[in-house]
Amino acid sequence: MPPTLPPPLRIAVTGGIASGKTAVTQRFEALGVRVIDADIVSRELVEPGQAALTDIEARFGAHVLQADGRLDRRTLREIVFSDAQARRDLEAILHSRVRARLRADAEAATGPYVLLAIPLLAESTYPYDWLDRVLVVDVPREVQIARVMRRDGVTRAEAELSLAAQASRAARLALADDVIINDGAVDALDAIVARLHLHYLGLAAHAAAPAPAPAPRSLRS
Repeated sequence: MPPTLPPPLRIAVTGGIASGKTAVTQRFEALGVRVIDADIVSRELVEPGQAALTDIEARFGAHVLQADGRLDRRTLREIVFSDAQARRDLEAILHSRVRARLRADAEAATGPYVLLAIPLLAESTYPYDWLDRVLVVDVPREVQIARVMRRDGVTRAEAELSLAAQASRAARLALADDVIINDGAVDALDAIVARLHLHYLGLAAHAAAPAPAPAPRSLRS
């Protein structure tokens, strides 16, 4: 009977708006790493026929649905942006379901390690104590503001409002086992991801023999 392989390490990737999380996860995917994206899971959970969509309609009304029965994301976003209680109610409907699905998908994954892209990890009030490690994609505030302005075509004041709606940079960094400072060139990011990939493969190889956790690694692109 072949030996039982240890489960893959479960490593979360998180970061603020315009930090470059997607650029990082795409590079890991190119190296053959499974990436489970919380945003994709969230979208799948509100497809027609899903229980979460039924609960959203019951809470917010039929006007948050399009004619074809799909969620009208713009209408719902406008509601929760201006109403803190509505936002909390939406989070109560979605977050526990997203978290459960992420965990189930991670447990079903194969390979040395799996990445879970969780943009709002620092904002979550629900425990993610089943994660093995957290990688934070960090970016200096001024670079972040410039990226948001360029990407979204907004003013500096609007970009700052978007940043203010998220967890602070310090709160995210407090979760980190590893940090990518993504303020540089594409080639540098490629090299950083390649080094972290080897690092995670090494951690996975030694997972069956527990040892003191490595010190946080901070890498600059």
